[in-house]
Amino acid sequence: MSGITIIEGASAEAIADWLAERVSAAPGGDVAISVPGGSTPFPIFEAMVRRGLDFARLAVWPNDDRIVPEDHEASNTGKIRRLFEPVGARVVALTENAAPPHFALTWLGMGPDGHIASLFPNTDPQVDDRQAIRRLTPDPLPAHAPFDRITLTIPALLDTDALLFTLGGAADKRAVFDAAARGENDLPVARLLRAADARGIHVTVFA
Repeated sequence: MSGITIIEGASAEAIADWLAERVSAAPGGDVAISVPGGSTPFPIFEAMVRRGLDFARLAVWPNDDRIVPEDHEASNTGKIRRLFEPVGARVVALTENAAPPHFALTWLGMGPDGHIASLFPNTDPQVDDRQAIRRLTPDPLPAHAPFDRITLTIPALLDTDALLFTLGGAADKRAVFDAAARGENDLPVARLLRAADARGIHVTVFA
């Protein structure tokens, strides 16, 4: 597919600079972004909050989360809140009744199985899902986080000006992503990329 920019070997600081420029350039008042959980983004978050942004205009939505209290060690939302709220950003917890906005940027990670957010292959995510948010159970449950999930669906993730992927330098993830971009599989990431291409949404990948 066209419309993908691959950037190799960028540091957390360099990615934070890219994000800061993107947020600063967003027009209008409030700026909403959607962000991933897991281990890869948190060093980038930590670098990002050191940037001199107008964080008061920023609303941060997790792509997904484990259904646990925010003070649980498995809660992405709790960790994101502890980083971004002290600098003035607003962090929005996902609930089944929430109404996601149009995002200036949807930032995603990806698993080696091609899942995005908590849209695992077994959940059969659809690009025309009528729901913006779903509660679901991965199968199999990841051993490191055996919890039900709440997640943005593909249409909600694609209600955005641009897509960003951070793959953390993992060769297995890069191989899966590249195959999805070539249309060689039908994993959740491939479905999202095909729909993004059809809609003219540019994708930046820090590999």
